[in-house]
Amino acid sequence: MTADDLTTLHVDQFFPHPPAKVWRALTEPELLAQWQMPGSEGFRLEVGHRYAMSSVPRPNSNFSGAVDVQVLAYEVERMLSVRWADADPANPSDWTITWTLEQEGRGTRLFLVHEGFDPDDPAQMMARKIMGGGWRSHAMRSLGQVLTEL
Repeated sequence: MTADDLTTLHVDQFFPHPPAKVWRALTEPELLAQWQMPGSEGFRLEVGHRYAMSSVPRPNSNFSGAVDVQVLAYEVERMLSVRWADADPANPSDWTITWTLEQEGRGTRLFLVHEGFDPDDPAQMMARKIMGGGWRSHAMRSLGQVLTEL
């Protein structure tokens, strides 16, 4: 993996909250729904569990606006991995999103790895650009706000 790996996005963010609190915001449906896409309240911390989320369609990135999600793996307060696939079979997105939590002082360093972008598909590269900005700005800011209010 290199800095120019177009198949993957990497984001890391420090939160001045302990891992247990960050874990709650990542896995408790009512908290998840406050900072992630609508439908996140369908989340359940169970390998194999499936649920659906929705957002604004983005035709320039072949995103229908509907995401099928499946929980792939987790280690309590350490790691959560999910699969995101566009609900429209005509759209080829099939991504793995893995959150890793590491205690850093009294806070938590949260790492996000979003894998599965096709560098040969212009729509996938547009999706990568949009999602990279969204993860770094909107999602991390919203997650931080939820954590502050807990």
